[in-house]
Formats: sequence, structure tokens, C-alpha cells
Amino acid sequence: MGQKKDLTGSEKSKIVRYLAEGCSSLKIAKLLKRDHRTIKRFIQNSQQGRKKRVEKPRRKITAHELRKVKRAAAKMPLATSLAIFQSCNITVVPKSTRCAILRDMAEVRKAERRPPLNKTHKLKRQDWAKKYLKTDFSKVLWTDEMRVSLDGPDGWARGWIGKGQRAPVRLRRQQGGGGVLVWAGIIKDELVGPFRVEDGVKLNSQSYCQFLEDTFFKQWYRKKSASFKKNMIFMQDNAPSHASKYSTAWLARKGIKEEKLMTWPPCSPDLNPIENLWSIIKCEIYKEGKQYTSLNSVWEAVVAAARNVDGEQIKTLTESMDGRLLSVLAKKGGYIGR
Repeated sequence: MGQKKDLTGSEKSKIVRYLAEGCSSLKIAKLLKRDHRTIKRFIQNSQQGRKKRVEKPRRKITAHELRKVKRAAAKMPLATSLAIFQSCNITVVPKSTRCAILRDMAEVRKAERRPPLNKTHKLKRQDWAKKYLKTDFSKVLWTDEMRVSLDGPDGWARGWIGKGQRAPVRLRRQQGGGGVLVWAGIIKDELVGPFRVEDGVKLNSQSYCQFLEDTFFKQWYRKKSASFKKNMIFMQDNAPSHASKYSTAWLARKGIKEEKLMTWPPCSPDLNPIENLWSIIKCEIYKEGKQYTSLNSVWEAVVAAARNVDGEQIKTLTESMDGRLLSVLAKKGGYIGR
């Protein structure tokens, strides 16, 4: 049992296990056939733990530099902390310090996605707002389609988790998994649908009109009174299947034409209140990073989430139109957000 310089990794693991079982250092030395002093030295060194790292003094930021950082953060949206500090000629500042300073005056966000608006688009949005300023929006049926996937939008699976807990496992699909196309409408405080587009069907002018015939017209519109049909205004966006000559003529034969078919400005999802309904439904079906294993299960989740949207929520959305029109005019046709 000669004394050796170093213990092997296997021997160290055994020492830890034997200690947990209540063995003394002398017994462990006999079991491993090692010198008792070697075992005691390892145990003592393990109990002492690591030495604390000596923190280097951090660079102090003056009030003048803080003001420069604040101005730079405002001028450089979505820039990194390093780029912001370098633009102010403030160097040798560790990342942890940079982030701590920026947290007091800014926040980390993603860029907002929105359609590009050129001068022509803005003019058409202003003209649209002026045309419908005096409209009774309780008579307008706002419609749109939404595609829902099995996994939800990128980044929706993030969230807080307690220290020491493991993050839930998410399915990683080899070939995506597809999605379901959903159509719905809202008018006053009522939800129309949602209706599911048949899997594999691409919505061109013909299939779109046939879909409306089988769902919207047969299951909802035909039950309404003549006075309701006379006053209702049908809104749809400028998707090719919606705005084609075929679809326009088909809707006209159904009595939805001229002033009963709302003209829609280009690149304007922010003006359609049903977009907010889609956000409510998606937040519900994908909460806590939920995933789905089949198209039928995600469709059932959409139906359940839509059923939980009450009339007051819908009414809040449809009654927001007056404010949206005024915002468009105030921003000279610019994007108003949602």
C-alpha cells in the first residue's frame, strides 16, 4: 500500500460514494488499497471547496456617459449593448455591466413585422378613412383567414422556469407538421364561425366562393332577417382570391355589391379588428408552449378558444374602428399598430 501522488477519477468517485454510505477514511483506504494520508488529503481538499474568484473593479460610468448611452439607445433601436457603448466611445465595460445599465432605460424587444407602406398606400388609407368616417361599424362584418400550426409561432415556447427545474421537452419534427386554415368574421358583438378550410385546398377564387357558400352563407347568413341583410356591409381584405373579378361578381349575385362590399386599402391588417381576435385565440391555444400532435387536435383547440371569447370582447374590437380611422388620419396614412 505505497503512497501514490494522484488518485484516479474512478477512485475519487468511489471515495465520494463510500463517504455517503458512512465509511471512515481509514476504511476507505483499506477498500481502495491506498495510503490513508492520500485519502485524507483528498477529503480535506474537497471540503475546503473552491477559492472565491477575486472580482476585478468595474469601470465607473459617469452621469454624462449615462446620458450619452440613453441617447444612443434611442437612436439605435435593436442594437447590441456593445454597439451602443462603442458609439459613445465608452470602452472596457463588461457585458454584465452594460446590460445592467441598459435595463434601467431600455428593454429587449423584437422588431415588429408590418407590411411596407409607400406614399400611394398611405394616400389610399387616408381616402378610405375619410370615406368611412360616418359609417355605423356595428353593421360591418369583418372577415379574415388565419393559419394555425401544430407548434405555434417561433419563440412562443419561451417563459420563466424555477431554478433547479428542467425545461419541458418539445417535439422536434422532421417535416414540420402542417397547419389548419381557419376563416371567421365578427360583427357588433357576435362571432361568425370559425370555419375550417378543408385540408389540402388552396383558396383560389373558385374555392373561396365555394367555401363561403358552404359555410358562411348556408350556416349563418341565410338565417338572418331581410332588414339585417339589407344593412350589413361585408369586409374582406385584398387577397387575390377575395378581390378577383370572379369573386366580386359572385358576391354581387349574392346581393353583396357596391356600398355593401367595403373597399379595402392595401397593406392594412392593422385596420382590421379581427386580427386582434386571432391574437387572443393564438395566445390561448399556444399558452405554456403547448404543441399538438394532429391537425384535428389543433382545430378543436381553436374552436374551444373561440367559444371562450365573449360578446364584450368582440364588441370592444368592433367599437375600436372610429379610433382607428382617426389614428390613420392623424398619422397621415401611417401604420397605427394593433
